[in-house]
Amino acid sequence: MIFDNLILRAKAYFCKKLKGMKKSISLIVLALAAISWQNVGLENWKDKVAPALLEKANRNGSVSFIVLLEEQADLSQTPRAASKEEKGQYVFQKLQETAARSQQAAIRILKEHQAPYQAFYIINALHSRGDLTLIQRLAALEEVKAIQDNPEVLIEKPVKTEAAEISNRSVEWGISKIGADQVWEMGFRGQGVVVGGQDTGFEWEHPAIQNKYRGWDGEQADHNYNWHDAIHEINPLNNDANNPCGLNSPIPCDDHNHGTHTMGTMVGDDGMGNQIGVAPDARWVACRNMERGWGSPASYIECFEWFLAPTDLNGENPDPTQAPHVINNSWSCPEIEGCNPDNFELMQLAVDHLKTAGVVVVVSAGNNGSECSTVNTPSAIFENSFSVGATNITDAIAGFSSRGPVLVDGSGRLKPNVSAPGVDVRSCIRGGGYASFSGTSMAGPHTVGLVALLISANPELAGQVETIESIIEQTAASMTTDQDCADFLGAQVPNAVFGYGRIDAVAAVEAALALISDTDDAQAATVSLEMLPNPAQSYLRIAVKGLDAPRLLSFYNAAGQMVESRLIASDGNMEWNISRWPAGIYFYQMPTAQGLLSGRLVKGE
Repeated sequence: MIFDNLILRAKAYFCKKLKGMKKSISLIVLALAAISWQNVGLENWKDKVAPALLEKANRNGSVSFIVLLEEQADLSQTPRAASKEEKGQYVFQKLQETAARSQQAAIRILKEHQAPYQAFYIINALHSRGDLTLIQRLAALEEVKAIQDNPEVLIEKPVKTEAAEISNRSVEWGISKIGADQVWEMGFRGQGVVVGGQDTGFEWEHPAIQNKYRGWDGEQADHNYNWHDAIHEINPLNNDANNPCGLNSPIPCDDHNHGTHTMGTMVGDDGMGNQIGVAPDARWVACRNMERGWGSPASYIECFEWFLAPTDLNGENPDPTQAPHVINNSWSCPEIEGCNPDNFELMQLAVDHLKTAGVVVVVSAGNNGSECSTVNTPSAIFENSFSVGATNITDAIAGFSSRGPVLVDGSGRLKPNVSAPGVDVRSCIRGGGYASFSGTSMAGPHTVGLVALLISANPELAGQVETIESIIEQTAASMTTDQDCADFLGAQVPNAVFGYGRIDAVAAVEAALALISDTDDAQAATVSLEMLPNPAQSYLRIAVKGLDAPRLLSFYNAAGQMVESRLIASDGNMEWNISRWPAGIYFYQMPTAQGLLSGRLVKGE
C-alpha cells in the first residue's frame, strides 16, 4: 500500500511538472510569435512611408509629416434628402467618432516621443513632426495606412494686369457677362447665404467686404466661428521672418492680397459704385491657409476641417450648423512641390466629406494651360470638386486656363466642370484699394457667387450639392473649341476646355426657381418617364411626357452615390451617353409635383 502511494505521488509530481513545462513552452511560443509578427511589421514599415519623406528624414532629421489611418468613416448612410444642418451634424459626428476610436495607439507613441501633433477628423489623420525613429514606430502600427510628406506649396500667382485706383467703375464686366446684375433685379442678391474662402487671408475692414463679414454687426466684431488662422509658423522658404499678420491671428488678416481679391469677387460692394461681387448680400467666413503664398497639405486640411464645423477662436466647441454653404479654393498643390498620387487621398477625403456634409467645394482649375490634361493638381482633379476654368470678356478661353481630362490619377474624368470670367478681373486688395488680376483664381469666386444666388432664389437647394452643380452645368452657355482632348471633342459639349460652358446666372436662377416645390398644384399632369433599352450599354433613350416644370433627373449607383444628373426642361426624347459608367445596377430619381419618380436601370458591359 505504501509503495502504491509512492507511485501515485510520483505520478502527480511529474504530471504537475509536465503541465508547468507545457505552460512555459506555450508562453515561449507565443512570445516568439509576437516578436516574429512585430519584426514583420518593422520590416515592412518602409512600404507605408512616402519615398520623398524617407529621403527628407534621412537628410534633415526632423520632418513634418501626416499619418493617414487605415479606418475612414463610413458616410454612405448620410441622408440625401436631409437639410444642410442635418447632413452636417451627421457627417461631423461620424467623422469624430471614427477618429477618436482609431487614433489612440498613434497618439500614445507621439506622446512617448514628446512630438507635437495635430489630430484631424475630417480625414482620419494626424499631423506631426519628428525623426525617422518616430516615423518607423508609427508605420509599424496596424492602424496606420500611410505616412505622407507635408511639403511646402507656393500659390499659383495670378497676373496683375493693372493697378487701378479707387473709382466708380459700377458693375464689373464679369458680373454683367454672367448676368448676375439681372438676377439682382429679380430680387436675389445672395441674402441668407454664407460663403467661405480659404486663402492667404482677408482684409476684413476693406470697405468692399466689411459689411458682408458674418462677424460684423455694423458696430462691433465677433470673430468666433467666423475666422480661423491655420498658419502657426513662418514658412522656412520665406526670406523674411516677419509676417505682417503674425501667426495665429485672432482677426481676419491678409498677408498677400490674393485672398482679399477673391472675396471681393464673391460678395464685394462698397456702396460707392464699386460693385465687384457676384452675390453682394451674402455673408462670408474665412480661413487663412497660406503664409504669404506658401501652404501645405496640413494647412489646407485644417481649413477644410474648420469649414465643416467652425470653432471659436480657441479652436474649441466646433459647430457644424455654422458651416458655410459653399467655399472657394483658389490654390493648388502641384506635383513638382510635393503633391503626388501617393498623397492625393489626403485632400480627396476632405473634399468628399465636405460635399457629403452639404457644402459645395469650388476649386480653380489651374493656370497650366494651354495643353490638354493640364488640370493635374489637387483639389481641382477630384470628382467631388467643382472645378472652374477661366474665360475673357469675349467668352474665349484664357490661354493659361488648364484643360482636361484628368490623367494624373488615371481617371480620365472631365475637368473643368464649367468656366467663368477670369481675365482682367477687378476686385479689392489690401490697403483699401482695387486692382485687376487674371487667373482661374478669379474665375472660381464668380462661381461661388452664383451658388449663393441660386440658394437665395431657392433656399430648398441649401445642402443639395449635386443638384446645385447640375443646375450650373446644365444652364451654362455652351462653348465649343477646335481643341480636342482625348475622347472629349472640342466641337461637343461638354468638352475638356470649357467644361459645360461659361456660367449663366440668369438661366441657372430660373432653373432653381422652377425646382421650388409646388404642393398646392393638385391638378398637375401626371409625368411619365420611359428609358430604353434597359439593360443598356452605351446610350440610353429617355422619353418624358407631362412635365410640369424643369426637373432634375439623377442616377445613383448601388452604393447610393450620385453618378450623373441632368436638368430636363421639356417633354420629348433625349439621348444620354452612359458608355463611361461601369457595368452594374443604377437607380434614378426625378422629383415632380406628384412625388418622386424612381426606377432601376441595368448597365451592361
